Amino acid sequence: MAITLEVAQAQLALWIEAESKIAVNQSYRIGGKEYRRADLAQVLAQIKYWNQQVNKLTRRSKGKGKRRVMRITPLDL
Repeated sequence: MAITLEVAQAQLALWIEAESKIAVNQSYRIGGKEYRRADLAQVLAQIKYWNQQVNKLTRRSKGKGKRRVMRITPLDL
């Protein structure tokens, strides 16, 4: 399954929202139970990954995908 630009943008937005919630408080209590949010380092890694995916898919949609230039030297044998 290929990831579309829309999916990548939605995931990036989701992880950015998670980061903002973690920034407010890392743990919270409901009733007598304590809950902890995800590790900030993992969330930041996901933000970096999805940001790279959005950038890559955006470049591809504009026709600026990854291009390679190779030099070939013909040899007479």
